[in-house]
Amino acid sequence: QLQLVESGGGLVQPGGSLRLSCAASGFNLDFYTIAWFRQAPGNEREAVSCIPSRDFNIMYVDSVEGRFTISRDKAKKAVFLQMNSLKPEDTGVYYCAALWGPPPGICMGPLVNGRYQYWGQGTQVTVSS
Repeated sequence: QLQLVESGGGLVQPGGSLRLSCAASGFNLDFYTIAWFRQAPGNEREAVSCIPSRDFNIMYVDSVEGRFTISRDKAKKAVFLQMNSLKPEDTGVYYCAALWGPPPGICMGPLVNGRYQYWGQGTQVTVSS
């Protein structure tokens, strides 16, 4: 069974950092484009960052540019989202998602977000003082 599992969420004060992990069971993440999405209460799910299967053309949503970093560790077979300078508006459930192969163009956006095939259960991130 193909599964994605996120970890690393928690409660952090504004300005703090968290590192989210996305691991797979049943398949090799190396061949997949991976994206992180988040959903805050009352809001639609939004794509936050993505890393294509060939690790170039990484993307970030404008609101996290310069604060978040997505990376892939092939030895650990995981994808990470390092989140620094966290703000209360970063609060939400964070999901990782996988798309087989390179994306058809850019790795996030209205034309590709619906193509992600595998999703994790999510990890809660709460930024609050």
